[in-house]
Amino acid sequence: MTTAKMTDDAIFDRFTRRNGGKRPPIIDQDGNEVHPGREAWGNAFGGSAAQGAAGFDFQSLSGLSFGPLTREQRFARIEALSKLLDVAFVLPGTNVRYGIDGLIGLIPIVGDLLTTAISLWIVREARAIGAPKHVVARMLGNVALDGVVGLVPFAGDAFDVMFRANMRNMRILKKWMDKQPRV
Repeated sequence: MTTAKMTDDAIFDRFTRRNGGKRPPIIDQDGNEVHPGREAWGNAFGGSAAQGAAGFDFQSLSGLSFGPLTREQRFARIEALSKLLDVAFVLPGTNVRYGIDGLIGLIPIVGDLLTTAISLWIVREARAIGAPKHVVARMLGNVALDGVVGLVPFAGDAFDVMFRANMRNMRILKKWMDKQPRV
């Protein structure tokens, strides 16, 4: 039997035989151990007992929920998005870093509105982390400046590359988070 056609229980049994009878723990995204078993394994992925022949229930996608994220998980997600927006690439032959914010911003008006909307989502996530109003206000100021100046053709795109509003916002948020007590 090949691994691709093995059931979940068969994969567990094979791992158990190889590791002296010890089954691997199943950890959900909250860091809690889910006890092994067909029901828990299927429910960990939003599945049900009545799945299709391929083992995937397409109707389960409509209610797909990844559950609540921790502060650290949210911060890591918005930090990765900020880096993608502002410093993901290096201009060959130089040390100038740019992100997709500068590239999408080349599309007149629509590109700048799109990247501003993504930046506003980052600010919303910062608020969900628990950032106070004065931190959110500074972040909104950076997004507003980036959005307004970004609307100017070409000069606005150069400003986007140099100003890096999302990375500035991440520094502001990180500085605030570093002052918070660990829970």
